[in-house]
Amino acid sequence: MREIRIGSTVEVAVERSDYPPEKIQQILANETVAVLGYGVQGRGQSLNMRDNGVKVIVGQRKGGKAYDLAVGDGWVPGETLLDPEEAAAKGTIIQYLLSDAGQKEMWPKIKPHLTAGKALYFSHGFSIVFADQTHVIPPADIDVILCAPKGSGTTVRRLFLEGRGINSSFAIHQDATGRARERCLALGVAIGSGYLFETTFRKEVVSDLTGERGVLMGAIYGLWLAQYEVLREHGHSPSEAFNETVEEATQSLYPLIAEKGMDWMYANCSTTAQRGALDWFKKFAAASKPVFEELYESVANGTETRRTLEANSRPDYRETLEKELKEIADSEMWQAGIQVRALRPERQGKAD
Repeated sequence: MREIRIGSTVEVAVERSDYPPEKIQQILANETVAVLGYGVQGRGQSLNMRDNGVKVIVGQRKGGKAYDLAVGDGWVPGETLLDPEEAAAKGTIIQYLLSDAGQKEMWPKIKPHLTAGKALYFSHGFSIVFADQTHVIPPADIDVILCAPKGSGTTVRRLFLEGRGINSSFAIHQDATGRARERCLALGVAIGSGYLFETTFRKEVVSDLTGERGVLMGAIYGLWLAQYEVLREHGHSPSEAFNETVEEATQSLYPLIAEKGMDWMYANCSTTAQRGALDWFKKFAAASKPVFEELYESVANGTETRRTLEANSRPDYRETLEKELKEIADSEMWQAGIQVRALRPERQGKAD
């Protein structure tokens, strides 16, 4: 474990080297991990655990793309691929990785299988923190733990296969067995984490929902769209507007930030770019901070979770989602993106 000091704040990071494969297998030797849901997180985490020598079964309803994908990944129907209720009955650790709306819907069927001594594992604090909306209230005699990778399950799997590891948060909500922490950390590394930071269920869900709606997805797309439209309205071509808005960011500047930080990215740009960034970032911060305050309050008071549950529980949820995503895909900016990305040398001859 490594101590990190940032100003007056001291944090401890749990590293992958703290839980080598033999230690993970020793801690989880008598466990059967039942992964409920074969979405992006369920798939990535279950495959990584299997590769780490953990006994894993998958709970996924028969029929549909997720089930077929699980079969294609080597999960065996009737043995390691079961209905969610059967998997929950057989598992000693239940990884509840259905969608947030799915967790609410499935809970009455899963709760009876959470017998004394088992562990209930989440990758998001949503259902526990907003139990007044989800009605997910675990029995008192089980462990309730969380490991939340800071990225898509696709990234969790890709980084694992590359021999790297993703940054994750972990939390202990309920320790009924005295083993909740070691179970959580062993699982955290087994799913592909390179290092983990401790948090609480509430802090994880509030920061996560704020981030997704903010700089990770919602805000960044809003900024890109605004700049693209301004450039187009002033006569710049679609390719030029896209290159200056998205392509340069994702292909050049963001990788520099990921490598060594914002200051290093600034130091490796032209002096004209440095001056402009330093002159303008405070104006953008001042303009957007009130929006982030509004967003944070909406997350913290449960408004965002309520809206999520309502929208994602509707019978036409999938059709509505696909329509909204299609509007983005068909927009000029992302049609320009298809054309520009196709020109990258490594993409020649490949479909977008």
